[in-house]
Amino acid sequence: MNKQKFIDKFMAAFFILVIIKVIGILAQLFHQSFWSVIGTLFIFAIVAFIIFAVIIRLESKEKAGNSLGRKNGGGNFYVESSLFDKIRNKYEGLAEKYIAEKDYRKAAKVYMNLLQDNYRGAKTLEDGGLYNEAAAVYLKKLNNKSEAANCFEKAKQYKKAIDLYKELEQKEKVGDLYRQINDVKNANAYYQMVVDDFVTNSQMVKASLIYRKKMEIPDEAQKILLKGWEEDKDAFNCLNNYFTNIFDVKKLELEIQNLYQKVPDYKKITYLEAMKHEFKKDPKLQSTTRTIAYEIISEKIATRSEIVNELKHFNPDDEVILKDISRYKTGRNRMFRN
Repeated sequence: MNKQKFIDKFMAAFFILVIIKVIGILAQLFHQSFWSVIGTLFIFAIVAFIIFAVIIRLESKEKAGNSLGRKNGGGNFYVESSLFDKIRNKYEGLAEKYIAEKDYRKAAKVYMNLLQDNYRGAKTLEDGGLYNEAAAVYLKKLNNKSEAANCFEKAKQYKKAIDLYKELEQKEKVGDLYRQINDVKNANAYYQMVVDDFVTNSQMVKASLIYRKKMEIPDEAQKILLKGWEEDKDAFNCLNNYFTNIFDVKKLELEIQNLYQKVPDYKKITYLEAMKHEFKKDPKLQSTTRTIAYEIISEKIATRSEIVNELKHFNPDDEVILKDISRYKTGRNRMFRN
């Protein structure tokens, strides 16, 4: 009996809500197009009919149960839970139906208005290519500036996207979008901010990549890498990238020699590592890199005997060198044992 009373009350409340909702929809005629309002009214009518059908079905079951004298436990909670689960499933099915029909606006309305799920509504609009509408939902209902900016970008609303990315302090992205609209001056201004941030954080290689790939000023990229090498800010990677960006073999050979003359003693092991890479790069570099390697090894062998192993990197096919290294290591071991 309690279940029956609940259903009766729910049905009464449902009809009142239907009337209020219809009035609200019709009121939209003052600020929306006629067909837009009719579309919303049509969706609501379908949903209202589905809910009404569910209520009638539950009422019929309850009456049938009472006539047979059944008494089930669980009270009103079971009825409410069952009812709302069924309604929700109907909404989900309706949204999926609209998506299958590629009617993304109607699907989004079901998610947002009936299921109270603004995120799925926005995502549905985005998936349907309705980027401006999706951006509006992300921004106004979800306060998600990142997703909104992404949608504005997809919609080619670059200025709106730029404004949001500025608020989010995504400077490189701002530069990319300015570049997209051929505003080189502003693009480079924001790229320079990115470079400055990288330099402040000792990320010299990343800073050089902005100069080289985004701003297209390779000379500045080289200066940054050289600065990183000289100031011990990721020294090896800076040196390695610096050499990589010199494409003329003769110029590269000369620069390898010039830099070596300035290498402080404590960085010579790092320079030796770089020479191993340059040795493999071009046969024309092998003589110079091997000579530098020999000098460093001869200087350091007294205090770092293991450095003798580096000789094999500069003589990969020389069996005599390999035997000499082996004999040297054996002799050192005997000396320490004695």
